[in-house]
Amino acid sequence: MRAAYVTELGSTDTIRIGELPRPSVGASDVLVRTQALAVNYVDTLIRSGRYPTRTPFPFVIGRDLVGVAAACGDAVDRFRVGDAVWCNSLGHGGRQGSFAEYAIVPQDRLYPLPGGADPAEAVALVHPAATAYLGLFRTAQLRYGQRVVVSGAGGSVGTAAVQFAAAAGAHVIATARAEDADWCRAAGAEAVFDYNDSELWARIAAAAPAGVDVFLETSRHYAFERTLPLLAHDGRFVAITGMGATVPLPLDQLYLRDASLRGFVISNASVGDLAEAAHAINDGISRRLLRVRIGARLSLEESAQAHRLMEKGTRGRIVVLP
Repeated sequence: MRAAYVTELGSTDTIRIGELPRPSVGASDVLVRTQALAVNYVDTLIRSGRYPTRTPFPFVIGRDLVGVAAACGDAVDRFRVGDAVWCNSLGHGGRQGSFAEYAIVPQDRLYPLPGGADPAEAVALVHPAATAYLGLFRTAQLRYGQRVVVSGAGGSVGTAAVQFAAAAGAHVIATARAEDADWCRAAGAEAVFDYNDSELWARIAAAAPAGVDVFLETSRHYAFERTLPLLAHDGRFVAITGMGATVPLPLDQLYLRDASLRGFVISNASVGDLAEAAHAINDGISRRLLRVRIGARLSLEESAQAHRLMEKGTRGRIVVLP
């Protein structure tokens, strides 16, 4: 089978395209013929070695896939050959990745794709949506009626967070580029502020006079001296980015509010957490509540270019079609 893989960790130049043996199916595994793949920032960290995890070589890159079940192990009882499926947790912890014509997925990490869903749009959605869902509801414990600030709401994780929070009855304040304001409002934000506005923090304070219950940081811009004073009593600041970041922390702003600063990386999510998020994602897909923007569509042979685009920064998701 054709695959994008590495035999050592390093730059995008380490990515090779070539033939690898089709993987064998274990008792609880499903062999998936892939239809659409997506690139995540964490994929570049794993490939480069910046995010240490077990990578048995040759190591197939990638985390997400949408495809069709091609074979099922003897113990598989939730899927049949021909089922449309998706996964967002390969390529980590010793699991081979998704960037190949076929991929092995443990049954408990595989989910049915709702009928009528477009494979490219679905694969672009499943990783950022799971990150947003778990960041909001597991880590931040967002509840109905609370006020949440989504920083970087124009991005894929930010957009999903706005949509999930609004659907859950939270009051959503979004920060984004000025040109993304309409997009964020359409996603469900009650207020949208340009994150380059010199009056940004005053505007957020005015929009949340009782304080912010949850501040979800997705944009890699940290200004704790401005954001932490915005928190309400028992407020939660959740960082879902932060590799290599070292920033000042005004600890008194947490202490005086009984507030907390929490990190969240989806790679640490349990199988049960991922399944809960998958249920919410499939509901959102079926009801056409979740939107995502695709910035580039590339072939499997362009996997190295896909990683370069991700490292450089691109608006919209990068989808790879095998």
